[in-house]
Amino acid sequence: MPSMKKKVLFEDYGFLVEENVYEPAEDSFLFAENLPTRRIERAIDVGCGCGILSTVAARNAQEVVALDVNPFAVHCAEYNARLNHVLDKMLLLRGDLFQPIACHAKFDLILFNAPYLPLKAESDSWLTWSWSGGRTGRDVIDRFIKDAPQHLAQDGEILLMQSSLSNVNETLQEFNRAGLAVKLMASQDLPFFERIVLICARWQRE
Repeated sequence: MPSMKKKVLFEDYGFLVEENVYEPAEDSFLFAENLPTRRIERAIDVGCGCGILSTVAARNAQEVVALDVNPFAVHCAEYNARLNHVLDKMLLLRGDLFQPIACHAKFDLILFNAPYLPLKAESDSWLTWSWSGGRTGRDVIDRFIKDAPQHLAQDGEILLMQSSLSNVNETLQEFNRAGLAVKLMASQDLPFFERIVLICARWQRE
C-alpha cells in the first residue's frame, strides 16, 4: 500500500488519503451529508477517490461499486473500505467513468463528485486530473451525463456535484434532454464567488 499522507474524519468514519489521491474537501463532505438514508440495493461511486462516498453509501446499500481511473485512488478506496468494515459490500474497479461496467448494468444510486474546475490540467499527475474539468469545466461532466442514464434503474437517482464555475444550468438542461427530472439538493458558497451544487436527477414521471 502506498504511504498515506493524512487522516480525514467524517462522522464516525476515518479515511487515510494517499498523496496521489484527491483529499476530501467541502464538496466531499456536503455530498456525504446528503446521501440517501433509505435502503438501496446497488450503488456506484464514479470517481471514488479515497472512497468517502462509497464507504458512507455502503451503510444503506447492499452492494457498492467504487471505480476510478486513478490506480492510487482504487487502492486507497479499498484500504478505507477495509478500515471502515464495509469491504464485504464493495466491488472496486479501475476505469474511465462507466468503461469497466457492463452496458446493461443498472444502479439505484449513481454518485459522481465530478472534476469541475474550468482549468486545463497543467500536468499529467493523477491528482491534477481529479479536479481539472478542462477549459469550461465540463469535459468530464458532459461525458458522464451522456452515459449515466443507461445505467440508472427505473426508480433510481443520480447525484452529481459540480461548481457554479462550470455552468450548472447547462447540466440541468442536459439531464432534461436525456429525459430526467432534476432538482438542487444542496449547495454551499465558497470563496471567490464560487458555489458548489449537488444535483439530483431521476427519470421523469408521465
